[in-house]
Amino acid sequence: MLNDAVAEVTDRIRERSRDHRAAYLARIRAAGSRGPQRGSLGCANLAHGFAACPAADKDDLKGTAKPNVAIVTAYNDMLSAHQPLETYPRLLKQAVREAGGIAQVAGGVPAMCDGVTQGRAGMELSLFSRDVIAMATAVALSHDMFDAALLLGVCDKIVPGLLIGALSFGHLPTILVPAGPMTSGMSNPEKARIRQLHAEGKLGRDALLEAEAASYHGPGTCTFYGTANSNQMLVEIMGLHLPGASFVNPGTPLRDALTAAAGRRIVELSALGPTPAPIGEVVDERAVVNAMVGLLATGGSTNHTIHLVAVAAAAGIRIAWDDFADLSARVPLLARVYPNGTADVNHFHAAGGMAFLIGELLDAGLLHGDVLTVAGEGGLERYRAEPRLDGDAAVWRPGPRDSLDPAVLRGVASPFAGDGGLKILSGNLGRAVVKTSSVKPEHRVVEAPARVFSDQAGLQAAFQAGELDRDVVAVVRFQGPKANGMPELHKLTPALGVLQDRGFRVALVTDGRMSGASGKVPAAIHVTPECAAGGPLARVRDGDVIRLDAERGILQALVDPAEFEARIPAAPDLSGNAAGTGRELFAAFRHAVGGAETGASVFGDFDGR
Repeated sequence: MLNDAVAEVTDRIRERSRDHRAAYLARIRAAGSRGPQRGSLGCANLAHGFAACPAADKDDLKGTAKPNVAIVTAYNDMLSAHQPLETYPRLLKQAVREAGGIAQVAGGVPAMCDGVTQGRAGMELSLFSRDVIAMATAVALSHDMFDAALLLGVCDKIVPGLLIGALSFGHLPTILVPAGPMTSGMSNPEKARIRQLHAEGKLGRDALLEAEAASYHGPGTCTFYGTANSNQMLVEIMGLHLPGASFVNPGTPLRDALTAAAGRRIVELSALGPTPAPIGEVVDERAVVNAMVGLLATGGSTNHTIHLVAVAAAAGIRIAWDDFADLSARVPLLARVYPNGTADVNHFHAAGGMAFLIGELLDAGLLHGDVLTVAGEGGLERYRAEPRLDGDAAVWRPGPRDSLDPAVLRGVASPFAGDGGLKILSGNLGRAVVKTSSVKPEHRVVEAPARVFSDQAGLQAAFQAGELDRDVVAVVRFQGPKANGMPELHKLTPALGVLQDRGFRVALVTDGRMSGASGKVPAAIHVTPECAAGGPLARVRDGDVIRLDAERGILQALVDPAEFEARIPAAPDLSGNAAGTGRELFAAFRHAVGGAETGASVFGDFDGR
């Protein structure tokens, strides 16, 4: 039986989305009814499309009997998570040919590394890059040459961007093909300890760099449970990966076998195959709710309170922060992966991983099992299985029924917490998201004087000068999408963590982001309306007492209401904006972008207006 709260939220989303979803489905079904896309091309158009192909592929593309699969890749070799994608097109083309299709690399999309740009001017372009990726994906698929798509991408903004772009061509069956996490290096808690020592001035840069290099040491995603690995969990639980594909390390025979299996499977899913499954039909209200449940059950990245809203909207589905909050109250926390614990995603995978997690949630009625997936008949039940090698091929066998490491992964009967650890705060400062799954209960309520900053550098300077050695609510404002692109503010974590460890009551309030790396300090993030859109956070002054109550969902400036309302909002301090960083190219995005609660997207209602 489906859990009552899951059913209620799903029905609410379905009703809220009814008109948008109906219009979306009508559009993609009309597009899908036209048959093989290249059949409608003129001769010159088609000749351009296959001019550089091998002779055999040219002959096949002249006809309409075989499906042509688009490969859209986010490969670059600076981004460790995407470096393995270099060899994927060759593997996928061969697998598609063996299954009776043709494949072409339709296009590439940018993929920036948030780890490189943290605290730098380039981070201001990060969130906007998601919408650039969406548009680049749509450009790649716009040639009317393709009957299905394989999307190659892993990291933070890349997967949501690929999904948004592919959903604009929702009649095309689509599989996302991941690369997997790097092998475990220095433990995440040890890395955090060294960062705090450096923040206190007790370790030099050389020691810090050695620690960071021991943590991020090879191809694959970073091993903490941030946005990149949350992406993989979401895509699998939505039925857009092959079962168990998320967390297999790159450069292994099983990883290559799963990549080839995706190539073969997409031929079967195409409109010319036996089991067509357009991505716009796979991503329905039930799949989106499943993604939300998975995020909460694993303590995933807060970025998905933005990204999943935008992805759902691209499929004509309207979700709200209150949907996350209502589900969080009923979905137990089943995983402890850093920053919610000490383990990394390799430990999660070894403990039973996605197969165990999905099985537990299905048995508890917390997931919709009756969904369309790329795995075929059987709905989400197919995802109880995990891949194994049989010779050079991937085969699927039943996953574990019990956790292999209860310190990392548990069943619904004995969760780490009874709720999903995501709360929505509201009060006279607006609405915000707080992730409590990594915050100890004694730190979840903070009432203290505010210290206001306009950027991360100001807070770090105040910390180094000893000005924050007290109970404090750090307010870092004008960090929203309209102000400067809504950068992630990871550089704040070590300093605030040090203050908390010194015994002070500490919290953060910001209209910026903290991502999946938000840690032990309570952080009210994504405050909306943002300051640049007239949000009340711009009225806060140094010394105002602010109450952040993550237990009761309160974010309040304890200031006389009449005085607070009469204050003139502060203006943004733009003096620190770095010139020549590409920021000027994104002015149109800043003017057009919506708020965090609606997905921080420039695409509005995705209805072409």
